[in-house]
Amino acid sequence: MRSTVRHGRLGGWRRKTLVATFATVVVAASIAMTSSASAEDGGISDRPILGIWEVQSLSGQNNNLTVNTNWGRAGQNYIRIAPSRYADGRSVPVSGPNSRFVSNRVHNDVHQNLFSENEVSQWVFAWGQFIDHVFGLRDEAGTTANIPFNAADPLEEFTNTLGNIPFVRSKAAPGTGVTNARQQVNTVSSYIEASNVYGDTDVRLDWLREGSVDGNPDNNGARLLMPSNYLPRRDARGNPSAAPTMAIDGRLLSNPNSAKVAGDVRANENFALTSIHTLFAREHNRIVSVLPSTISQQDKFQIARAVVIMEIQHITYTQYLPAIGVTLPTYQGYNPFVNATLGNEFATVGYRAHSMIHGELEIETELARYSQTTLNAMAAQGVEIVIDGADVALAVPLNVAFFNPTLLEQIQLGPALKGLGLESQYKNDEQIDNQLRSVLFRVPVTGNPECLDGPELPDCFNGVVDLGAIDIERGRDHGMPTYNGLRNALGLSSKTSFTSITGESTDQFPAGLGINSPQCLDFVALFDVNGNPTTVEADNATRGVRRCTLAAKLRAIYGGNVNNVDAFVGILSEPHIAGREFGQTQLAVWQKQFAALRDGDRFFYVNDPLLPFIRNNFNIEPRKTLAEVIARNTDIPQGDLAANVFFTPAEAAAQVVPAGASVSNTQPAQSTTGINATTTTTRRSSASGNSNNNRFIGMAAALPGAVTMARYSHPRRNNRRRRT
Repeated sequence: MRSTVRHGRLGGWRRKTLVATFATVVVAASIAMTSSASAEDGGISDRPILGIWEVQSLSGQNNNLTVNTNWGRAGQNYIRIAPSRYADGRSVPVSGPNSRFVSNRVHNDVHQNLFSENEVSQWVFAWGQFIDHVFGLRDEAGTTANIPFNAADPLEEFTNTLGNIPFVRSKAAPGTGVTNARQQVNTVSSYIEASNVYGDTDVRLDWLREGSVDGNPDNNGARLLMPSNYLPRRDARGNPSAAPTMAIDGRLLSNPNSAKVAGDVRANENFALTSIHTLFAREHNRIVSVLPSTISQQDKFQIARAVVIMEIQHITYTQYLPAIGVTLPTYQGYNPFVNATLGNEFATVGYRAHSMIHGELEIETELARYSQTTLNAMAAQGVEIVIDGADVALAVPLNVAFFNPTLLEQIQLGPALKGLGLESQYKNDEQIDNQLRSVLFRVPVTGNPECLDGPELPDCFNGVVDLGAIDIERGRDHGMPTYNGLRNALGLSSKTSFTSITGESTDQFPAGLGINSPQCLDFVALFDVNGNPTTVEADNATRGVRRCTLAAKLRAIYGGNVNNVDAFVGILSEPHIAGREFGQTQLAVWQKQFAALRDGDRFFYVNDPLLPFIRNNFNIEPRKTLAEVIARNTDIPQGDLAANVFFTPAEAAAQVVPAGASVSNTQPAQSTTGINATTTTTRRSSASGNSNNNRFIGMAAALPGAVTMARYSHPRRNNRRRRT
């Protein structure tokens, strides 16, 4: 809460005051202070941390104090870089080819795995979803507009007793869609500020923190509520109906009270996502535990929250984005004239990288972790279990992982997090695994427990929910530009042919084949990461050649007019830029948004003087790798993890680490995302010199406290298992 705070110029402020020792607390006279929380901006107490540091609001309000205090705040409309595109200019979605028809021809992977050509691990899609739930959540309470389903489609494999594919439009933003263009609301803060850990309202945070539940989190303990060191269930406080809202679907529908409660409503969507939520809740409590007992519970909470935010930002900008080839201009400090509000094109088209998501999650660990009862329980849910002496391998089909939070406690947090780094994720191309493309969140039929993945998948389900089709439809729902329209809005030239989109040599079908020929989906050649021919059995392909080109299918689907291509379909059809997980257009969307989220955030960690204050006074270093955070909060030694878990172990081991170098120093001094990985600077003033851009509002005594920052190396390890 900072709506009552009024900032004046802090003349004479110098960097050295951050670590100076003073006998008393001095607070800038221009700061209005309150002692309790308020719901005025959906944030926490106005009271500065230790009487010195401004508290970052939960809702994102007042992050920007120069141009617009609502920039990036929860409940604001997504911004656009291109004009809206509706059939009537206001709200009616444009017509186009049936999105399931498109999906069956473009997004259908026919159960053939294609892996990342850069050998990035499954941590990429898992982290991507985790931070997606930090900065974006549309208002889903719109009108029903189900997608027609054609059971007679010659390329349709699945039975759909639903009769259609469920689809609900996003709710129109207030005051839009009647006499002007329909807009959509982002219900969460746009800033990367760990709202998925803490929530963006006092009410949710109050429930999540240990202590009373009275709507005021300020009188609670510093720790997050974590029974048995896992996220709390809805019934953890006795009355599940009083727990914060959580999204419930699939397997959870039969036992909704077992849903875990976190800062974001979507934390139960899959057990990998739930595991990352659990990791950072544990990290918060770990930080609280090493802070001095002499400071208040509220200050402990706020310091731990600030560190978690910094860690998530650091991992995102120095590990996650560089791993997938997202490069940004060199960071020049906070710019109050950059609007960090999430873009509609980014949220609706560019960030929907669902093709990256692996059809199963694999875990390798010690057999002694599990009792026979636990192994039997996991097997009964559809987990494939292979025992090899003292070791065990678990293969969890994605459908089993959906809305199944109790599975995490059965597998345990350490093995689950380690498992995300063992195998390469899928290639970010036009293909989407059928676990997402056809049976998203569906519960399998009874009596067929061993057909949860692979070619037998259609026998397991009798309803179709197609995320690829939904992604196409969502673009039309939100009035997204066409593929060429998006390129033009990004300053890129239009593509004039279908082959110029895909990089292929022809847009013609082979003789005797056409858009409705199932043979068009056949793979006729597969190649591994080194460009060598490979086989289906080897299960190591990173590139495939199909009987019919993607360009030919796009030409037939969109009536021969390249200007009709849906933006979502177009960006995934582009060839990748070498060394990156993206084609040109999708990369440009990511670069634009992540630069804005960095440059327009007054509290961005590189620019935040609170970071060196915490480091120097409490010996807590927020600039940690993800491997360090995992090792500190699980029973997995850091030596058993890749130094950079966003790459598979073999690829990560190939990154040379100088002898004696700490993990945090293994990146170049200037990373590809424009962030100095080893040096934190003090917060810069705005271009106008307005000191309101400064978190620092007073001075206090340096406080004792220490945290051990052990570093570990990791051995090369090769993990390849055939997905069946």
